[in-house]
Amino acid sequence: MTSSVTAIGRPGPREALSVSASLVVRQFGLLLQWQVRRMTGMVPLLVLVQALLAVTTVFGYGLLIGTPSPAAAAYLATGAPTITLIMVGLVMTPQAVAQAKTEGSLAWMRTLPVPRTVFLTADLTMYTLIALPGTMLGAVVGAWRFGITLSISPWIVLAVPLVSLVAATVGYSAALLLKPQLAQLLSQLLVFVTLLFSPVSFPADRMPDWLASVHHWLPIEPMADLMRSVLMADDFTMPARSGVVLAAWTLAALVGAAAVLRRRA
Repeated sequence: MTSSVTAIGRPGPREALSVSASLVVRQFGLLLQWQVRRMTGMVPLLVLVQALLAVTTVFGYGLLIGTPSPAAAAYLATGAPTITLIMVGLVMTPQAVAQAKTEGSLAWMRTLPVPRTVFLTADLTMYTLIALPGTMLGAVVGAWRFGITLSISPWIVLAVPLVSLVAATVGYSAALLLKPQLAQLLSQLLVFVTLLFSPVSFPADRMPDWLASVHHWLPIEPMADLMRSVLMADDFTMPARSGVVLAAWTLAALVGAAAVLRRRA
């Protein structure tokens, strides 16, 4: 007779796996609660800032361009929610991590007997939740302002977390590797790069050839391609090259962030 419990009463492989999974879920929940409570006073303000960023991006580009063509309007309408997600990951995340390093809370968290992947997942979940209201508002306001009809794909439930994940892990790793002052300076630089020099709210063929070639290998253009393909599925598709580049960045970002977190503080 076989049993999943050993003769001396220790749990077998199945029970051990169940206990381990329950522990990981509990650790994730506690870490997420701790992070949210630590930023209780800031979370509403951060959500508001992201919502304002999405709205002002829509109306700001509208003032600059005037009445765009249907093709340009589609880029502008889908660009606002994409910029919101990217900004949270590449700009807000490095600033938050830099602050945590300065005040010592990050060092304290890394002393806890918790797997680094759980620690990373809890942080990334919080940043994604912060970005969601602004992302949804940006899509709605952009469609209304530019007269665009959205054709939302069911894959949006995976696309939004994926874009947030890639952006946040890149920003997270940079903030852990750099000094706090350099991380904050880098985040400010990325604001200008994302808003003005990335093919998010306009097609890549408007940029100089050399800059367009650079963006072929960076994650920003593939993230924008993915968001367009799920917000306006009837008009846009995800290019195969963008899918490969985004998959590579996703894997590299996750492995890199986990490796950086495993380093001694």
